[in-house]
Amino acid sequence: MDAKIIPLSADKTFSFDCSPAVPCFNACCQDLVQALAPYDVLRLKNSLGLSSGQFLETYTSRHIGPETGLPIVSLRFESRNNRQCPFVTPAGCRVYADRPASCRLYPLARGTSRNRHSGRISELFALIREPHCCGFRQKTSWTARGWIRDQGLGPYNRFNDLLLELISLKNRLMPGPLNPELEDLFYRALYDIDSLRGLVAHRCVKEGRDCDPADPATLAADEIERLRWAHGFVKKTVFGKAANRKG
Repeated sequence: MDAKIIPLSADKTFSFDCSPAVPCFNACCQDLVQALAPYDVLRLKNSLGLSSGQFLETYTSRHIGPETGLPIVSLRFESRNNRQCPFVTPAGCRVYADRPASCRLYPLARGTSRNRHSGRISELFALIREPHCCGFRQKTSWTARGWIRDQGLGPYNRFNDLLLELISLKNRLMPGPLNPELEDLFYRALYDIDSLRGLVAHRCVKEGRDCDPADPATLAADEIERLRWAHGFVKKTVFGKAANRKG
């Protein structure tokens, strides 16, 4: 049986809970495809005490999205063990405090739309009811708004919305595959955050200009600010000329 997708308003209640006491505990941590957003990678690599490059090499695979033409980073599951998440243990998730947005959001799905004039983002929610999930038999009541707050999804959603803006620009301004140089820039700037300083310095040399010392990418700045800056850097560097031509 397939999952039922049930539209849900932000304040409509549903019953759900997940814990070691639920019979299907850990069942949802195997045999799936899990894409990671840049903020997911940042949180996970810090949780594991790795550089972004080490994390990407050890735990992820990279491919080009057939619809967006942009790099997609996916968690690499263990094929020898029912394609199980590398972070799951019998007691639960060993990176639980820094688990990806998709893990936090389940059993909800979140969709967004952005007003091109005001930039305002509207949210739509749905409940994903899978037949194997016993979490829906629990008595704890939630609303979508309350679940997002409880699961700490605020920063994840804010950064994912920045990524969705870039995807929208790509689809609108540059349909089809990116050239290899821009594809690599997109990947390195957003996902390999520890290489950002070198990437920006390389671009400055290539373009024959001095780097701005105030740029977060050129300093040992807070990683959150650096990642926010990186989204703007990609927007300007990858899509700036195309936006001017369309404008």
